[in-house]
Amino acid sequence: MPPNLTKPNSGFTSKPSPLCTFVSLIILLIIGFYTLHYPPGNPKKVLLFQQIFLSSASNSTIASYLRSLTSHPHLAGTKPSLETIHYVKTHFQNLGLETHTVPFQTLLSYPVHASVSMHFGNSTVLNLPLNEMGIPSYPSSGLIQPYHAFSPSGTVHGKVVFANHGREDDYRTLGLMGVNVNGCIVIIRKGGSLSRGAVVKIAEKKGALGVLMYAEGDVSKGSFGSGVERGTVMEGVGDPLTPGWGADEDGERLKLEDKKVLERFPGIPSLPLPFESAQLILDSLEGPLAPQEWRDSGRSNLSHVGSGLVMVNFTYQGEKKLATIYNVVAVIRGLEEPDRYVLMGNHRDAWTYGAVDPNSGTATLLDIARRYALLMRKGWNPRRTIIFCSWDAEEFGMIGSTEWVEQNLVNLGAKAVAYLNVDCAVQGPGFFAGATPQLDNLIFEVTKKVQDQDSEVVATIYEKWKTMNGNNIQRLSGVDSDFAPFLQHAGVPSVDIYYGRDFPVYHTAFDSFNWMINNADPFFWRHVAVAGVWGLLGLHLADDPVLPLDYLSYAKQLQEYKDAFSRVLDGNISLTPLAASIQEFTSAAKQASEETKKLMEQEFTNDLLALKIRALNDRLMLAERGFLDTDGIKGREWFKHLVSVFFSKIAVRTEVLHTGMAM
Repeated sequence: MPPNLTKPNSGFTSKPSPLCTFVSLIILLIIGFYTLHYPPGNPKKVLLFQQIFLSSASNSTIASYLRSLTSHPHLAGTKPSLETIHYVKTHFQNLGLETHTVPFQTLLSYPVHASVSMHFGNSTVLNLPLNEMGIPSYPSSGLIQPYHAFSPSGTVHGKVVFANHGREDDYRTLGLMGVNVNGCIVIIRKGGSLSRGAVVKIAEKKGALGVLMYAEGDVSKGSFGSGVERGTVMEGVGDPLTPGWGADEDGERLKLEDKKVLERFPGIPSLPLPFESAQLILDSLEGPLAPQEWRDSGRSNLSHVGSGLVMVNFTYQGEKKLATIYNVVAVIRGLEEPDRYVLMGNHRDAWTYGAVDPNSGTATLLDIARRYALLMRKGWNPRRTIIFCSWDAEEFGMIGSTEWVEQNLVNLGAKAVAYLNVDCAVQGPGFFAGATPQLDNLIFEVTKKVQDQDSEVVATIYEKWKTMNGNNIQRLSGVDSDFAPFLQHAGVPSVDIYYGRDFPVYHTAFDSFNWMINNADPFFWRHVAVAGVWGLLGLHLADDPVLPLDYLSYAKQLQEYKDAFSRVLDGNISLTPLAASIQEFTSAAKQASEETKKLMEQEFTNDLLALKIRALNDRLMLAERGFLDTDGIKGREWFKHLVSVFFSKIAVRTEVLHTGMAM
């Protein structure tokens, strides 16, 4: 980690000189620095390094990385995870990169005991299996039993009601059928776009005693059995004991019983179930017939919604405890602008083996680092500093990345150019991308340079992507990966890319190296494609003299958000001030675009040109910070990016206006 990335720079420490002399000295230093170090890059040389990067791809190398990373389970905060930390750190060090481990002490959650049993009217009891079938015994394999992290401990006994996906609409449907879940256990199938935590919170509000949750999966897509989907039910991101500041070992932290901490956790227990165990409960339900839509929309054999004569006893015991997690950070220092950071990150921890989630991304990141090191041996040095970030404890709620961002917030706010995230690099076929809008055109440009290995004829990712979904770039409005703290809290332009929309072994013990080579990417060519896009994005952002950030795309997106918002309001509130602001933003974006063209057309550098490029780059880099609200979103103050958490949701979920929720 760059020394000044841990603590903010304190400024000049020498004895102050008279103001005029001081200002003159600074100007001379800046001009001298850029005269020596900031000539516009040689386009042919830049292109050569990009070609070398692409040609040095190795699918077998990425496969070897993934095999090593997934040789055993490595849940954050456990002893087996230390081996994975060492593997990643050693890889960076062997490449000659400046490498650090950054520890944090955070609150994590682990299971102690769980059981679910069905109690029939004839006094017979059926204990339901809770683990995956066909998996070696859990102690010997190193697997931790399926559970929901941060679920409260408890024992509940009651009748069961099926609540579909656990959405507000689903409970309204039950109400119209005369079914009340108050005092019952609800069983829910995953889906419907809600997080686990939101599902449990809603059930708690409806008076449910506890929640049993199952994923239907799809054996036809290559699952070796019905997996059990682990996950967190904590609300928000980051360590709950240190909201807003880094979780240093000796730092200040809230008490576990603090109200702000308890608000992050549900008040009723929850547990994931294997599909087969869930089906046994569903078969026992009586009461009204399930709506036809519910019966037709999944793999479950469903007739009634409940309740029936069968009672279910459900016990979960867990422990919340402080555990040390480790981020691994490696640095390639920029030659001309070492104080400008291009960050490339992926989390390393996994619920089980984590072949897809997240180590397909980790293996890809390690390969990009290998190829960048090769470029350095051939004479390449980036203009700006590149930082590789291997995050820990993402699965518990983006904890590792959030704590690091909070710890380095001042420096990131002043110096971060962009954050490029890849979580599950390869889930299956088809390229997908999410980004803040000023990075759209760069993504298009890069995907035109990388071949798509899924095409029967030679084609670029851009061409295949266009036929698949029209080159649609999603917006990063959620908090489902490590881009969240960079964008939502620090206002850093961000990207998230991956291959494949879904995969049936998500968060299960079947997410293994064998599943990857038999289903998602047998020859690792999709990994190579992701590495190509991810690595070229990093090269452009680190090397282009003028940052490739196009705010005309952002202006267009803001206009679309405003139009969608206007349709929701239906003319009841004037949006004239908002429209005027967007128009002003559009004018500034056009001016920046024209300025970029003029600066790049100049063939020879001089002192003034160097200063103009630096000034323009600063404006381009810092513009995203302008969407941050210092006080944060009301009721969710940690989330500060107004556009990301509000307007983008208006475009896809108009009910935001009615629920009052900003996410």
